[in-house]
Amino acid sequence: MKTIETLTQLIELVAALMAAPLFLGWVNQCRAWLQNRRAPSIWLPYRNLRKLFHKDAVIAATASPLFRASPYIVFGAMVLVAGIIPSMGTRLPFTIAADAIALVGLLATARVFLSLAAMDIGTAFGTLGARREMMVGFLAEPALLMVIFVASMISATTALPAITENLATETLALYPSLAFTAVAFVLVLLAENARIPIDNPTTHLELTMIHEAMLLEYSARHLALMEWAAALKLFNYACIGFALFIPWGVSTRESAPAVLLASIPLLAVKLTVAGAGLAFIETVSAKLRVFRAPEFLAVAFLLAVLGLLVHLLLGA
Repeated sequence: MKTIETLTQLIELVAALMAAPLFLGWVNQCRAWLQNRRAPSIWLPYRNLRKLFHKDAVIAATASPLFRASPYIVFGAMVLVAGIIPSMGTRLPFTIAADAIALVGLLATARVFLSLAAMDIGTAFGTLGARREMMVGFLAEPALLMVIFVASMISATTALPAITENLATETLALYPSLAFTAVAFVLVLLAENARIPIDNPTTHLELTMIHEAMLLEYSARHLALMEWAAALKLFNYACIGFALFIPWGVSTRESAPAVLLASIPLLAVKLTVAGAGLAFIETVSAKLRVFRAPEFLAVAFLLAVLGLLVHLLLGA
C-alpha cells in the first residue's frame, strides 16, 4: 500500500512539472486558432525555459537576498500545491500534512513573495504590478475558500483527496450548489492566473499588465523559474477544478493499481478540453479596466455564497 501511495505521489509531481508548460502551450495554440492567427508551437514554453536556463542572470545592484530567493520559493510553493491536489489518485502522502485550506495558504505565500520581490528593486512598474496582484488576490482568495467550503460541507472534510474520493465514489447526482460554485471557480481561475478579462498574459503595455510587470527585472534562471511557476499555477488550478467538479476517473483507495495508469490519459483529455475552453473564454471576452476587477471578483464571491446557501437551505 505504501508503495502505491509513493508511486502515485511521484507520478503526480512529475506529471505536473512536465505537463504544465505543455498545457500553457496548448492554451496559447487554441487561442491563436480561435483568433484566426498562426498558432505558435505547442512546445514553445519548453524552448523558452531551456533558453532562459542557459543564460547568465543579470541582477540589479540594489537587489536584496529576497529578490534572489523568491523564484525558488514561488516555484517550490507551486510544486507543493501540485503534491496536494489529487489529479490522478487520492492516495497522496503529502496530504497528511496539508488540507485544502493549507493549499490556499501556499498559493497566498507564493503571491506574497512574488509581490515583495517585485517591489524589492524599487521600480515603478514592479510596484504597480505588485499592488494590483495583491488587490486581485485579496478579492479572489475569499471566493476560492468559499468554493472549497461548499465542497467540504458536502463531503464533511477539508482534505482535497477525501473530497474528491467522496464525490467520485458517490452515485451520480446533480448538486445545484456545486453548479454555482463551479462558475465562481472559473472566474477565480481567470483572475488568479492573470488571464483575460482581468489581465492579458501576452501584453507588454506597462500601464495594463499585472503579472508581467512583476517579472520585468528577472532574467535567466530566475525568470525561467517564475515562468515555470506561472504555468504550474495554471495547471494546478485546472486540477483543483477537476478534483472538485469532475472527480471521476481518479484512482481511489479501493481502486486497483491499473486504475492509476488509466487516469493518466483521462487527465490528458480533461486538460485538453479545459485548455480549449479557457482559450474560448479569453477569445470572446474583452479585457476589463483594472478598477472593474473588484466587480468581477465580487460576482465570483456572490456565486460561491449562493452555492453555500443552496446547500444549507436545500441540502443539494
